[in-house]
Amino acid sequence: MFTGIVETVGEIASVTPRGDVRVIRVKAPGVLDDVVLGDSIALDGACQTVVRLDSEAFDVEAGPETLRLTTLGSWKPGRPVNVERSLKVGSRLGGHWVLGHVDGTARVVERRDGIETTEIFLSFSPEFAPEITRKGSVAIDGISLTVTSVTKDTFGVAVIPFTLAHTTLRDRKPGDVLNLETDVLAKYVHGMKDTDQGGLDTSLLERAGFM
Repeated sequence: MFTGIVETVGEIASVTPRGDVRVIRVKAPGVLDDVVLGDSIALDGACQTVVRLDSEAFDVEAGPETLRLTTLGSWKPGRPVNVERSLKVGSRLGGHWVLGHVDGTARVVERRDGIETTEIFLSFSPEFAPEITRKGSVAIDGISLTVTSVTKDTFGVAVIPFTLAHTTLRDRKPGDVLNLETDVLAKYVHGMKDTDQGGLDTSLLERAGFM
């Protein structure tokens, strides 16, 4: 479990194919002090397991499903990457519940740099439309953001200067492909609409514990 609050921008040190997986080595200064083997760690929003570790970097193994659904399959040495360690019980939840289970990708179609805020607009697959709503939450490359506008196949987010300066969004431009995770609550609500319990209504939400 993560919050979408990026801790540091690391760097891909190497990518090594091994069978149907890719071993990705990540340099991430400032977050290695309490990382141990087996820990979950989010890389551009994709939850990965630390399989090797030393004082300078750690390794993860990205499997076929991850390589298919995320941008990890295109990563090369030198690429900057957003890094977040998993949430500790009792920590402040500054973003929103992020699972690190990337649903797919979204493509930057427009970027508007304002004086105080940068607006980024992205296109997405129509299958995610029921889970993206104005004022709802999304994770873009592991960054918790609020949806400011939405159409049938695009949505916009507003990025404050601090977030822009401390994540990889500072370098993103039209044409770039980013990892997308929709809000987990939206997933469950959307899923319940198709159940055999008569659809989504107040009584169903009460039984599920949402009310």
